[in-house]
Amino acid sequence: MNTPMIRKVLTLFRDDVALMSTRVSLSAVPDGHKVQEGDEKTTTGTYKVDWRNANSIAHLSLHISYPNAADTANAAALGVSAGGNIMIHGIANGWGALGKLHRYWDWTNGYIAVTNDEMKQIWALMQDGTPIEITE
Repeated sequence: MNTPMIRKVLTLFRDDVALMSTRVSLSAVPDGHKVQEGDEKTTTGTYKVDWRNANSIAHLSLHISYPNAADTANAAALGVSAGGNIMIHGIANGWGALGKLHRYWDWTNGYIAVTNDEMKQIWALMQDGTPIEITE
């Protein structure tokens, strides 16, 4: 069962200086590394922002380079698809008024969700190629 007011945090750094920090909502199964498509987990590990979508179904989205070679090899060894299209994004379009209330539950399908205002800041701070590390 999910705990009210999610305690997961996204912090953006530049040269070891924290630029911003915010609480996030994750997937319906927020603990543990993503192993396969459909497991509803948010991946952990070292990735990068490899493209952005200004017209996504959520308010802006930044694509995370999951799966990496290790993720793909692990999924292949298990005979499953690693999946993909993991994003950092704002609230689903039309639901932006929820704002910080979205943090009361983990609701995404493997993504990292923030408020729309926070997503605007993250969008401006993170360029394509920005390395990211996702930890539990």
